[in-house]
Amino acid sequence: MEDEEEVMNAISLILSSVPNRELKSNLLARFLSSSYEAIGKLVDPETSHSLKQNPASYMQVLNAASRGLHRMGTVFNHLSISAVAEPAADDSILSLLRVFWPILEKVFSSEHMESSNLSIAACRALSLAIQSSGQHFATLLPKVLDWLSTNFVLYQSHEYYIRTASIVIEEFGHREEYGPLFVTTFERFTHAASVMALTSSYICDQEPDLVEAYTNFASTFIRSCNKDALSACGSLLEVSIQKAAICCTAMHRGAALAAMSYLSCFLDVGLVSLLEHINCIREGSFNTTTIHVISHSGEGLVSNVVYALLGVSAMSRVHKCATILQQLAAICTLSERTTLKAILCWQTLHGWLQSAVQGLPAEYLNHGEAETLVPLWSKALVDAASDYLESKNSNGLKSNYGHMQGKGGRVLKRLVREFADSHRNIPNLT
Repeated sequence: MEDEEEVMNAISLILSSVPNRELKSNLLARFLSSSYEAIGKLVDPETSHSLKQNPASYMQVLNAASRGLHRMGTVFNHLSISAVAEPAADDSILSLLRVFWPILEKVFSSEHMESSNLSIAACRALSLAIQSSGQHFATLLPKVLDWLSTNFVLYQSHEYYIRTASIVIEEFGHREEYGPLFVTTFERFTHAASVMALTSSYICDQEPDLVEAYTNFASTFIRSCNKDALSACGSLLEVSIQKAAICCTAMHRGAALAAMSYLSCFLDVGLVSLLEHINCIREGSFNTTTIHVISHSGEGLVSNVVYALLGVSAMSRVHKCATILQQLAAICTLSERTTLKAILCWQTLHGWLQSAVQGLPAEYLNHGEAETLVPLWSKALVDAASDYLESKNSNGLKSNYGHMQGKGGRVLKRLVREFADSHRNIPNLT
């Protein structure tokens, strides 16, 4: 496929240099005619059912259609690169899109999507088409997101549907009119059986690709969607935060770090919003939603972050764990200054940390550590929170994901690192 992609790119490069737009479109259509035919043969209603009667022939047709979709995706990718330097290339993209869209509708609506190879190729082609065609796809978003979420519910081992939805949100998340649609998509993914089944580190380790896809989608949703959309899905955010907190404890490094990145992203976006509107905390606003979500999910979050610092893989998580704790402390500091102090305050965070340490089996802690750790970390968190808020103010509220600013942040990170380093060899840790 790599060699074929090089050839496809070379031909696409030649086609993009043709000055006559009509000729270019005709050549492009001829170039991809075999791909159209291969996909059309698979989704032809007259032959589709009979194909499955002969497994060998069906597999051949399925592979040809997957290859055709891969080729179309490659052409879209090249045309998007050309469009940057040559605005006229947008006409070529639109011409290709007019042919591509009806075919893709049939593919995504077909039972053949249970094939992993076909799903990968279709999602790749759709992703590259969306990235290359810009606003041409805007009116198609409801149908696209419905395909992606519906097919994920049907074939939950195919996490590429979630990855493609992330690209949609990234491209169009700023469009306020689609906020409810994005929330519905997030809800479908979150309440899918495979995501709801992420209830232990063991299960997360069995499904690392799903964990990464889902938490990356959640991060994109938080970063890209407007605050009104985020405000409307407090209970949904709670579920996603709780799932991510569990995934922090997975042994699989990629899954754990993706989950921590989502937690840090949520806290950072919430923190920036609180700083912008600290003197005006309205009921129903994103600020209120943030504090309520943290107050309901914080105990499990802190407990899982501390647990993630145990075992052989903990050192790779020190920075993100320390950052999450620092962000939580900063939000508690801000909440102390608002009418929501009764819901979330310093005493709340101190209690969560106390509960997290007490919840660890005795054999996981060194002698006397349970009594000294919480006061030591609490003091460091006070200073780290002050540093974090100062860095945000001095940088005009720009995001510094995970960057440990100032002496307090460095002290906190050192304490977290020392804890992880001294708890690498836990005999019964699973």
